[in-house]
Amino acid sequence: MKLGSELRAFEARIGYSFSTPELLVEAVTHASMSSSTRNDNQRLEFLGDRVLGLVMAQALIEADPNASEGALAPRFNALVRKETCADVAREIDLGAVVRLGRSETVSGGRRKLALLGDAIEAVIAAVYLDAGFQAARDMVLRLWADRITQVDDDARDAKTSLQEWAQARSLSPPEYIEIDRNGPDHAPIFTIMAQLSTGVKGSATAGSKREAQQGAARALMAILEQDT
Repeated sequence: MKLGSELRAFEARIGYSFSTPELLVEAVTHASMSSSTRNDNQRLEFLGDRVLGLVMAQALIEADPNASEGALAPRFNALVRKETCADVAREIDLGAVVRLGRSETVSGGRRKLALLGDAIEAVIAAVYLDAGFQAARDMVLRLWADRITQVDDDARDAKTSLQEWAQARSLSPPEYIEIDRNGPDHAPIFTIMAQLSTGVKGSATAGSKREAQQGAARALMAILEQDT
């Protein structure tokens, strides 16, 4: 099987050339394009999630041999969470080569956080099956390099930090309220408000509810830090 020019260019972006091109094709095929003769990437995503986890666990232990499990866990979560995977996918323009059905394309699937996060994990699995763990590890470390060195700056997501702040003060967990939604159905824009039981609130706008909630939590944490 020969890859088209777009997938060959994608190989160049990830720094890996497939011996079995069918694996890459499967990795970029979304469930909306699956059929009896065409596999989608869900099984590869399941495997790639585990490969990514092992690579990151090893990288973190090697980077800080004296770190405790309690210190390593939030760093690990920051590196493997779906938002991080989607950011990496955007940097290599994975969305441009993902194969989607018409309805998913119309609904803005190439920009969806979960879809991109799943797809990069499928690509990791495809490399692993094509050439083994070392090849997959090398690619992941290349793509995640800056994030690994800067992980302490992003070790806890904003929602977790806000919830821990509230718990430490015997407050109820923060509420996340959708206060606005604009844009077309295929590319909605959400505005979310994060609010504590004390009445302090912060808001943010983003292209997904998850990103808007994180932004609102960051905004609220910034207000709380100014008041302390």
